Amino acid sequence: MRVIASSIRKGNVIEQDGKLYVVVSAENIHPGKGTPVSQIEMRRISDGVKISERYKTTDQVEKATIEERNYTFLYEDGDGFHFMNPETYDQVQVSKDVVGDAAAYLAPDMTVKLSMHDTNPVSIALPQRVTLEVVETEPVTKGQTASSSYKPAVLSNGVRTTVPPHISVGTRIVVMTEDGSYSERAKD
Repeated sequence: MRVIASSIRKGNVIEQDGKLYVVVSAENIHPGKGTPVSQIEMRRISDGVKISERYKTTDQVEKATIEERNYTFLYEDGDGFHFMNPETYDQVQVSKDVVGDAAAYLAPDMTVKLSMHDTNPVSIALPQRVTLEVVETEPVTKGQTASSSYKPAVLSNGVRTTVPPHISVGTRIVVMTEDGSYSERAKD
């Protein structure tokens, strides 16, 4: 299906020169003078090569037909990541290239959206937020309550982030999976 370049988003799959590419980032640039353009960074699905293309925002791009389904994460081994379709119990293996940075947030029994093209997984979408435990941070400073200064912290999955001063080691927090930023203290 042909769509205009400005409507392409991260995670979309584009077909170009007979090959499939998953969009890593897409940005629409509107210079003061001249034609607006869409800067699209893509990763070739077959071999993982990254390329960057620039289109006029009105150019037509071939968007591949993709089927999105919920899958449950099972485990990781030397071959990659293994997921199961909760309806049919079919298992699918996803390579480390496709999972990428999302690997740090995967937890057993987590439900994710896998985009499939002819039974091949091409991209993964995590839940927007995950709950993790703070395993390392500076001690709480007395009297420093709701100031705007954040302090560094290491989470139970190894990801580094920044948290408000009142968060201590062992506290469970909600983190945004897109950029690893602190959202709120977990309510459990």
